[in-house]
Amino acid sequence: MLTADDIAALLEARHGDPFAVLGMHTDADGRLRLSAFFPGATEVVCVDATDGRDVVALDCLHADGLYEGVIPRRRETFAYRFRVSWHDGVVSELDDPYRFPPILGETDAWLLAEGTHLRPFEVLGAHLREMEGVQGTAFAVWAPNAQRVSVVGEFNQWDGRRNPMRLRRECGVWEIFIPAVGVGTLYKFELRSHHGELMVKADPCGFGSELRPRTASTVAVLPPRKPLPEGRREANALDAPVSVYEVHLGSWKRVPEEGDRFLNWDELAADLIPYARDLGFTHLELMPISEHPFDGSWGYQPVGMYAPTARFGTPDGFGRFIEAAHAAGLGVLLDWVPGHFPTDAHGLGRFDGTALYEHEDPREGYHPDWNTLIFNYGRTEVKNYLVGNALYWIERWGTDGLRVDAVASMLYRDYSRKAGEWIPNAYGGRENLEAIGFLRRANEVVGEHCPGAIMAAEESTAWPAVSRPTYAGGLGFHYKWNMGWMHDTLEYMKREPVHRRYHHDQLTFGLVYAFDENFMLPLSHDEVVHGKGSLLDKMPGDAWQKFANLRAYYGFMWTHPGKKLLFMGCEFAQGREWNHDRSLDWHLLEHPLHRGVQSFVRDLNAMYKRLPALHQRDCEHAGFSWLDMHNADWSVLVFARFGRDENALAVTACNFTPEPRFGYRIGVPCAGSYREAINSDSEHYGGSNLGNGVGLIESEPVPWAGHEQSILVTLPPLATIVLERVC
Repeated sequence: MLTADDIAALLEARHGDPFAVLGMHTDADGRLRLSAFFPGATEVVCVDATDGRDVVALDCLHADGLYEGVIPRRRETFAYRFRVSWHDGVVSELDDPYRFPPILGETDAWLLAEGTHLRPFEVLGAHLREMEGVQGTAFAVWAPNAQRVSVVGEFNQWDGRRNPMRLRRECGVWEIFIPAVGVGTLYKFELRSHHGELMVKADPCGFGSELRPRTASTVAVLPPRKPLPEGRREANALDAPVSVYEVHLGSWKRVPEEGDRFLNWDELAADLIPYARDLGFTHLELMPISEHPFDGSWGYQPVGMYAPTARFGTPDGFGRFIEAAHAAGLGVLLDWVPGHFPTDAHGLGRFDGTALYEHEDPREGYHPDWNTLIFNYGRTEVKNYLVGNALYWIERWGTDGLRVDAVASMLYRDYSRKAGEWIPNAYGGRENLEAIGFLRRANEVVGEHCPGAIMAAEESTAWPAVSRPTYAGGLGFHYKWNMGWMHDTLEYMKREPVHRRYHHDQLTFGLVYAFDENFMLPLSHDEVVHGKGSLLDKMPGDAWQKFANLRAYYGFMWTHPGKKLLFMGCEFAQGREWNHDRSLDWHLLEHPLHRGVQSFVRDLNAMYKRLPALHQRDCEHAGFSWLDMHNADWSVLVFARFGRDENALAVTACNFTPEPRFGYRIGVPCAGSYREAINSDSEHYGGSNLGNGVGLIESEPVPWAGHEQSILVTLPPLATIVLERVC
């Protein structure tokens, strides 16, 4: 029989090995004994699952719902169910979770223990499965230092006494199979720490989540593996045109007539995807969609690393969104945040009562800037959890890759810390060797198992070789955000044209290091928040000049070496700073100047894709040459871009003053005919319509600036023109 200690431990929800005492067992006398715990039950009857016959009514050992009985006339275990009568008169028939064998196979358990399981999410979390002919959900969670873990949910009235889990001591994972639990069921894990503290946590590997402010995980289907569709690998390559539209889904567009609600995944697919495709972008980048408790974090403080946020609907809706994007020829990148996580009680912080996912010492485990906790990359299970998460979003959802947030904060132990507030590495340095190892491992695994996917780093320092292979000493990313270019060029554009001559180097300096990395040029959400105003607001002058400056800047950006990224709203020159609680100001498109910027961005993207010279050699020295970089007095820049074909040539000329320049001579690398491919001063975009028309500009054998051939052009005011060589 159950001992007094067992009874007390079960009633107090502190039994460390419930499978040893609950369910069917053979006692010392060779008899089958059956124990069950159903708080609120008035009668529990064992029923043969094969023929449905009653076997025995169990005796009530304790009024709180603990039952036990001897199985008459049977010596071999058999499949059984319980018929339970409850205090409210309801009668239900239930399969007993404690009659099922362990969930984890031996190999999975040892791989988890070693921290070498490539896809831990395939065995941890909540998985729909069939065991011994019974449908249900298998739950597993890593909590090696807990005294007891229970799964709680709608199926057991959120009572942590009902379904305590089995501990797999070899790997610190608790597991249980709960029959009849299906898709959409809400659940959490209730844990008792070594100190007796009770905690209720969301599932670290949960594939679905409740809509905030509620915090439960939801049982969801693990999607099958989805290789990138045909053509996506080529579209993501270094020599492909990559123009990214960065989107915060919660504020791109809302439904004001329905309480200003968010669009759901299907509405976003129907609206956002055609819009981005029409403007010629090649990729969408979604700001973090992993579940997060606070809207104001924009997703950068995730709790549900494996759960697409419930703000826009169910996980399967996210899957349909990805499929719709690919069908439209758009790639989808996700912002990914493996650098830190919030301190919310239901999250990863002190998950089993100890610093399990984070560091114990706040000098390593606490982020002062964001009031968040830092992952312990030196712990193999934690590193494995995160690497698996990267694979999950790409393999299981078919996304085109990840943009890794705040890489600089991961690379340096003293990031945003004063002296004495950080711990040096094993060699006394400031580099976070464990984080470096994690990033390299993540990029290697993605590169090996998801060929064609993109890994991009938001890295704001001079850390070397961010986008170089790990075998060559790099971090292994495909692209690095060029934060220096963004900062310098925006500072230049803010200046009144009369002062720009003194800051000419802010435009030219980026080419000193432009090919040290594979760069992406980002005009992201970070440039239009926290009092920085909009991009349009940064531009000097009256209204006409502001728009002209912005168009000229976009022309410079789209023809400068590096892939492109533009935050939503910037494509039509939103006038106010971005607010995550409001829809973009779509009404501005009723005004010609805003509509003109949008048309210009559309035409820039079309030209960028059409002219190989503008994208094929984005990351190569041979793809760029200055033609005129020293004319600071007139704030003029001229450069050439080259494709792989010797005839693929485009010439960009920028005039960042309001003075038009007539008969401006440019030395060109090749003799031939040139044609104006785009002009930011065109009347179609709201400009003064000064330029070089639709005719051909023939080169002349007049040596200029080191070239034997040259052309004469008109440079419009506050404008960028692009000339393509046509023969």
